[in-house]
Amino acid sequence: MPNSTVVTIFIVEDNAWYGEILEYRLSQNPDYQLRRFTTVQACLDNLGEKPDVITLDYSLPDGRGDQALRQIKERLPEVAVIVISGQEDVRTAIALLHQGAYDYLVKDEETLDRLWNSVGNLQKQLLLRRENVRLREQIGQKYDPQRAILGESDQIKQLFTLIDKAGRANISVSLSGETGTGKELVAKAIHFRSDRRDGPFVAVNVAAIPGELLESELFGHEKGAFTGAINRRIGRFEEANKGTLFLDEISELDLSLQAKLLRVLQEREVVRVGGNQRIAFDARLMVATHRDLSKEVQEGRFREDLYYRLLGLPIVLPPLRARGHDILLLANSFLRDFCRQNSMAACSISAEAQHLLLQYHFPGNVRELKAVVELAAVLAESDTIRPQDLSLRGERPNQPPLIVPGSDESLRAQTAAIVQRYLQTYNGNISEVAARLQIGKSTIYRMLQNKDIHLP
Repeated sequence: MPNSTVVTIFIVEDNAWYGEILEYRLSQNPDYQLRRFTTVQACLDNLGEKPDVITLDYSLPDGRGDQALRQIKERLPEVAVIVISGQEDVRTAIALLHQGAYDYLVKDEETLDRLWNSVGNLQKQLLLRRENVRLREQIGQKYDPQRAILGESDQIKQLFTLIDKAGRANISVSLSGETGTGKELVAKAIHFRSDRRDGPFVAVNVAAIPGELLESELFGHEKGAFTGAINRRIGRFEEANKGTLFLDEISELDLSLQAKLLRVLQEREVVRVGGNQRIAFDARLMVATHRDLSKEVQEGRFREDLYYRLLGLPIVLPPLRARGHDILLLANSFLRDFCRQNSMAACSISAEAQHLLLQYHFPGNVRELKAVVELAAVLAESDTIRPQDLSLRGERPNQPPLIVPGSDESLRAQTAAIVQRYLQTYNGNISEVAARLQIGKSTIYRMLQNKDIHLP
């Protein structure tokens, strides 16, 4: 889009004098690019230029306004057509508006002002639409897997293939993998490669919402449904209509809500808490968990019928330790971004530190790597990160012990250690730490409440 502010306008008017008047009035706005024609055919022959607006005289030598409007809309449905007529005919005006005309103006002393206002309103709508398109393109590029997910390992190449397949098919997707492997990032990549890319992407972390509030969060509630429900609220299923709903940590959903979720997915309808109206929705569902859902089914913690309803296309995200030199690609990318965002001099990772990163098992996966690299950039005494700058097990005796693979308690301890170091680095600024670690502030507050961490 060479110039997003330019509005191309075709003036179709066989009266030379009146056409000049229209052209002169509209030329007062330098962002309007004008072309004038005297016949319908001349206008049709030039529709390849894709005008944004057409002012159309109702009576032309080679056709009436209704015929011309139909021909224009058949070839260029998105163009806004303003019909200008020499006669005031309410029936004709209504018929043209039903046929797709944007406006109907009668030639009188107020025509030029009304045309100016009508085109001005169209310009605002057009610029807003172009901005929305631009933002969608930027978001789509951001979550293009080739851009958003760095890696050259066989596991990541296979992941790209599955993302592409999922993007081309309207099928439920179940993502699994260890904490920190990037499940939500993959879900967004699939969404923005699908034909739902223009719809909303709505993410809900099931584990982060108290059970008693989760039903209202997902399905919405009516005014007065419970204490504190002072207004109607639509749920996440309704918000995600025509788009994608991503339910993270789905394994944390309690059995009673699992039954309600199953019914919603079967009926493709929701009923708000406290209401009785059935509300249809059209949203693609993606779920994620760090647990083995089939094992949860075997142990009675997850409904088998819901499991098969959600399974769809299963995608397992590889742990970082299995991705080989992808670790260094990611580390260098995180380091460049961190230095740029903090106006720091460019930093590099020494060969010894690189070797240490490649040998480490990264139980926190990509999220842990990002935290480790950013902290190392802050701790480094020079523009080169050395082994002693990396907060990995055994590298610094004054650091708390890091994770033993497979131990939930050690994962909790490591997470707390990383958050605690960031709190110290950023002087207890919880918002800053949450943004740096890409976690919710509620997670940090919960860790403070549980005394896993403390403010410096």
